[in-house]
Amino acid sequence: MRVSFAISLQKTRFNAVAFQESLIPVLQELKELGYDGVELAVRNPQEIDRKGLVELVAQFGLQVPAIGTGQAFVEEGLSLSSLNSEIRRRAKERLKDHILFASLFQSLVIIGLIRGVLPEDRKAKNEALSYFRESLKECALFARERGIRMVIEPLNRYETNFLNTVEETVAFIDSLGCENVGILADTFHMNIEEPNIPQAIAQAGALLWHFHIADSNRWAPGFGHLDFQPIFEELETQEYQGFVSAEIIQKPSFQEAARKTMATLKGFLSLPKRSQNSRKPQTKQRKRE
Repeated sequence: MRVSFAISLQKTRFNAVAFQESLIPVLQELKELGYDGVELAVRNPQEIDRKGLVELVAQFGLQVPAIGTGQAFVEEGLSLSSLNSEIRRRAKERLKDHILFASLFQSLVIIGLIRGVLPEDRKAKNEALSYFRESLKECALFARERGIRMVIEPLNRYETNFLNTVEETVAFIDSLGCENVGILADTFHMNIEEPNIPQAIAQAGALLWHFHIADSNRWAPGFGHLDFQPIFEELETQEYQGFVSAEIIQKPSFQEAARKTMATLKGFLSLPKRSQNSRKPQTKQRKRE
């Protein structure tokens, strides 16, 4: 497992990532602390100096495991499930821009808040869910043609009203039939929605392509009361090989949050490997891409 830290390339109201005026000291700090990558949250990729960013990330020898897209919803209201066809069209075009941006780094593209919120009315809710499915399929095909994978993030009930649990999301992905769509699991959301976090990780199985880490209060791991040991033991059991990425509130400061995260994770990433006989049985087997 490798470790990354999520930051925003643009100003945002979303407090689990922080906009950094200058990337150079941020990337330098992450590199010196031992991070392997930096996850980039982007509202509008068209506004980013792509060439300069690619060179800067390469300069510090960091990877970009995933691209966050949720600011398009938070700041502009763009939603893949909107009943408004113009909003859906703009959301799909924006997501395709994110996919092209991700192709610069061969990053995963995150489907979190950009999926929107479903209406309460039953008929309208079913219609919006159908629109989301159609929109996501269109974008997944666009991504597949460019060698890019996407991950749906189960979000807690206070942020959206569908695909809140890993089990729901696995079922949706199975029904979608897109081989380049997997799961991003986040400990903050799982702590709210899942009865048992390790069991939820097992349910994701080989569909788990990315992992967000945060403590119970969404601060850096070690600043809350989550027990991370069984979580990391289950990740090891599932032979998870992707990134563990800190998407956290930057308190008390970016520097302290980044240091605390790495200090906490070092202990778990060095856990001894379990013997084959001690492994828990896995859930439905899937080919890991």
